Amino acid sequence: MTTSSLYSLSADDILSRIDELCDVLENCVQGGASVSFMLPFGREKSQAFWLNVAQSVNRGERLLLVDELEGEGIVGTVQLILDQPENQPHRADVAKLLVHDRARRKGVAGRLMNALETAARDNGKSVLVLDTSTGSGAETFYVNAGWEKVGEIPRYALMPDGEMTSTSVFYKFL
Repeated sequence: MTTSSLYSLSADDILSRIDELCDVLENCVQGGASVSFMLPFGREKSQAFWLNVAQSVNRGERLLLVDELEGEGIVGTVQLILDQPENQPHRADVAKLLVHDRARRKGVAGRLMNALETAARDNGKSVLVLDTSTGSGAETFYVNAGWEKVGEIPRYALMPDGEMTSTSVFYKFL
């Protein structure tokens, strides 16, 4: 069995492991994941994204959790956005649950989300929210993981190939 390590990355850690993080993001976008990017998508856009994440982590606005499989490096990421309006100190947003296709069906997403929920509790959060492309495998994953679907917003975003997609909005009480 492959050993997994889950941990959060500091801003400096993100910069030192940016190539691995870029590989995961690029694999997901090129595989059709609706995670805010359009094709063509390459290293320049990917690095710019992770540099922005590093700055946000450095400011204490978010946490970046990663799952690393022994011998494979970082294969999955998820972000907990802690910085919320002053009337929502109990809430956090979940963003960019990414799992490289070589690591899918190995429990990476589940481990990342369990660690994210623990981190959210540790940071005083009791309500988590997220959105994902309607009809995607991610939507099924969240339903199976106990998230409550609030509804769908039609024509919310474009898929990487330009096709319009609806988004499903979810929440979870901790």
